Amino acid sequence: MQSELTEAFQGLGAPSLGARALFPRLSQRAYLAHAAISPASTWVEAAVGFGVRALAAQGMGAFPMLEQERRRLRRNLGELIGARAEDLALMPNTTAGVTAIALSKQWKRGQRIVLFDGEFPANVTPWQRAAEVHGLQLEFVSLRPFPTDVARMLSDLRALFEQGSVALVAVSAVEFQTGLLMPLQELSELCRSYGAELFVDAVQGLGVVPFAQLASQADYVCAGSHKWLMGMEGAGFLYVAPRVADALGSQLAGWLSHQDGERFLFEGAGLLRYDRALVGGVRQFEAGTQDVLSTLALAGALACLQSLGIDAIAGHVQGYIDSLESSLVELGFASLRSPRPEQRSGNLCLLAPQGVDAPQLRKALVASGVACSVPDGVLRFAPHWPNPLEEVAFVSAAVRTAMAEQRV
Repeated sequence: MQSELTEAFQGLGAPSLGARALFPRLSQRAYLAHAAISPASTWVEAAVGFGVRALAAQGMGAFPMLEQERRRLRRNLGELIGARAEDLALMPNTTAGVTAIALSKQWKRGQRIVLFDGEFPANVTPWQRAAEVHGLQLEFVSLRPFPTDVARMLSDLRALFEQGSVALVAVSAVEFQTGLLMPLQELSELCRSYGAELFVDAVQGLGVVPFAQLASQADYVCAGSHKWLMGMEGAGFLYVAPRVADALGSQLAGWLSHQDGERFLFEGAGLLRYDRALVGGVRQFEAGTQDVLSTLALAGALACLQSLGIDAIAGHVQGYIDSLESSLVELGFASLRSPRPEQRSGNLCLLAPQGVDAPQLRKALVASGVACSVPDGVLRFAPHWPNPLEEVAFVSAAVRTAMAEQRV
């Protein structure tokens, strides 16, 4: 059944691999910063406008329709990772999802959480807080030196398991400094063989990497919408596997965490109660009102992705990166991209040649119309489905010019 939101996309044109028609206001000639923040497409703009118009015309009368869109969004997000809609909660961002589990899991003092040295702080800080509050131990497995030695990393992880008391492993599906797509199936099997749980932060890959089996591999998955999902800041989701959902505590519950918590607003007197049971599981984390416009933006962006297909997007992006990587290696850059295709993501991360300052190089590239980023000093290019393959020649020439100007 077509939703009212879908009708808002009529007449805007369909997304097409390698075509920027849905981004007419995008100022950069080559936008390669999707790993940071994606630009808004006309479909995203239309989705936000749809929400504003509905609220302007109806106010609270728009609530039933907006709730239907939220339900549809949970279902569509679930399809990306192979999960049921009822096992997902809409969240404001990735950090909120990590924090929800870190502070709501029923820990036992002395248990250990395994993290990875080199992770983005969003998947470290909440676990540090949990360790402090609950008396846990943190163990870090190294992801250095570049390129990552996956076999060594798995060996180090197994050695930690052999010491006992590991309750959870928290990992980013894609490492932001290298673009390494982590071996999630191997991590899942290792965790289960030792009775530990696996938490996956998927924000750096979901939308450009096929993750159709992720829900069967991980106990928890979270992601925000402003990167590869191509939505806006302020929306995301958290998945909790049914096998672990009932064991979660309710430290972060709010008024909408109660069963039938909103009935008193619509069904008459005598229904205002504070003793209603909590819904339990992941849905308890939808504890209050949400950012309607960011949620609709995510729905619009996801409609684009699903119309193209994640497998097709992944193939397009890898073809773009193949070409760009080759040209930049010829200029003296050291690529951190894995030589194994199954370990590749949408990120092309490189170390600059000796004598070239990566942050200064980025500034010059931005000035020339190439949007990119330099996390922790690594030059990172992150194309997505709208980037045309013909653009690679322009980007390579811009890098060559910027390097020459810096070395003068």
